[in-house]
Amino acid sequence: MSEERSLNFIEHIIEDDLKAGVKKDQLRFRFPPEPNGYLHIGHASSICLNFGLGNRYNAPVNLRFDDTNPTKEEQEYVDAIKRDVEWLGFEWDRECYASDYFQQLYDWAVTLIKKGKAYVDSQNSETIAEQKGSPTKPGTPSPYRDRSVAENLEIFEGMKNGEFEEGAHVLRAKIDMSSTNMLMRDPVMYRILNKAHHRTGNDWHIYPMYDWAHGESDYIEQVSHSLCTLEFLPHRELYDWFLDQVYDKNKVRSKQREFARRNLSHTVVSKRKLLRLVEEGVVSGWDDPRMPTISGLRRRGYTPDSIKKFADTIGIAKRENLIDVSLLEFCIREDLNKKANRVMAVLDPVKVIITNYPEGKEEWLDAENNPEEEVMTYRKVPFSREIYIEREDFKEEANRKFFRLTLGKEVRLKNAYIIKGESVVKDENGNITEIYCTYDEDSRSGSGTEASMRKVKGTLHWVSVAHAREVEVRIYDRLFTDPEPDGHEDKDFLEFINPESLKIVKGFAEPSLAESKPGEQFQFQRLGYFCVDKDATEENIVFNKTVGLRDTWAKLQDK
Repeated sequence: MSEERSLNFIEHIIEDDLKAGVKKDQLRFRFPPEPNGYLHIGHASSICLNFGLGNRYNAPVNLRFDDTNPTKEEQEYVDAIKRDVEWLGFEWDRECYASDYFQQLYDWAVTLIKKGKAYVDSQNSETIAEQKGSPTKPGTPSPYRDRSVAENLEIFEGMKNGEFEEGAHVLRAKIDMSSTNMLMRDPVMYRILNKAHHRTGNDWHIYPMYDWAHGESDYIEQVSHSLCTLEFLPHRELYDWFLDQVYDKNKVRSKQREFARRNLSHTVVSKRKLLRLVEEGVVSGWDDPRMPTISGLRRRGYTPDSIKKFADTIGIAKRENLIDVSLLEFCIREDLNKKANRVMAVLDPVKVIITNYPEGKEEWLDAENNPEEEVMTYRKVPFSREIYIEREDFKEEANRKFFRLTLGKEVRLKNAYIIKGESVVKDENGNITEIYCTYDEDSRSGSGTEASMRKVKGTLHWVSVAHAREVEVRIYDRLFTDPEPDGHEDKDFLEFINPESLKIVKGFAEPSLAESKPGEQFQFQRLGYFCVDKDATEENIVFNKTVGLRDTWAKLQDK
């Protein structure tokens, strides 16, 4: 496939602009989050797109915070966004804020008033909305549309100086009340908000609307290509109209282009809905490992490479669609398969006693860390007379297709010996409490004996009882039972919360895990991929389940 054919449609636009005379050193991109929540997996696609273009064209990328709404924005969100972008492995050229440009935006608004292209409207928001009309019916001009320039300037300055209550006035652009694009019907440019801003304090009592601040900020920063999601397509006409009012032909004119938002199944990515999950205590916070936030995915054990691979796989498109979360899970599974050391942990233990193994004896056996490594490394795991295995790995009576431990049949213990089930002990309720086995002394893995080469159908993971380290394991599943929890008009998305999305169990792990640190990732053999949570302490090691070894959800759904 040729390089040309592998371009996405955004890259084609850039290539065409370069052919039309835009110089390569004039290319500049930006990622413009509003600091009113944590970044989620949808933002990751936008980050990878903009910073990927920066890498491809060796062009700078700005991180610009669209901080025009002091009622919803916090420094906590700014810090979290920067942390997430850095964690994904990207570097921005300039850290910018729309609030850096408040004075310039104000000065330009004054210029628009002087040109007769903006006016102060003293009606309330409901009346203004009614006068906008409908897509099939033209709007009605405001009675204040023809206020004199002098009066507009005087009131607008008063608004800036805090002389009016919130809602008393707004500044509107004077465009076209009969435009087929509703956004062009004299849009609001400024509203009064007598609230402190997290960066400018109480300097301002008016704040610019997104549509006014966004394109002009792009222009101030000389961003060449301003990439937005598809819902901003109708805004493009207004973006260009606002630029027309201030554009200097000797400068780069910013160009807005749109790509489709990719929604992820079994979750929500609306910041408002994510905030509800946090505020109503459905999850423990923005970084709860069930959240689709980048910080939640990081805490769950997702890697930057897996998220970038996911973004690259789904690509950039012009049409919205729902991406199955199993694709994201495939990406992390594939990444951790290469990177994560294999260890042994038992999460639903039952005790096995090897009756012919000497009491008090222990051996330290060689276990490979990761078969995917180019140079194989090993660690030592202790073996003794009493071990734990998974309860589901034993059946008293089993059919021929059960290749795990049963009475009278042999099974291999990973890195250790072949054992055979002999008898069981049960409690008064009939639950098995101990399994008695015998072992073949000559069958130790890797010993080179004839017995060690013997083929048995099943291999089990295990942990020595005497050496086991008790661990807390948080088993996470999908937060919602429905692929599109917010796709039902007649139901609240919270009705689809999965009651099984978190189970906490106590398990036993091999002693090598006693030294593990928050963020470290492992494959618990035969169980899945797990990482150490930030809640872990020396006394209580906590693991989060990142993902299983295979996609079991599809099978459950089929049932």
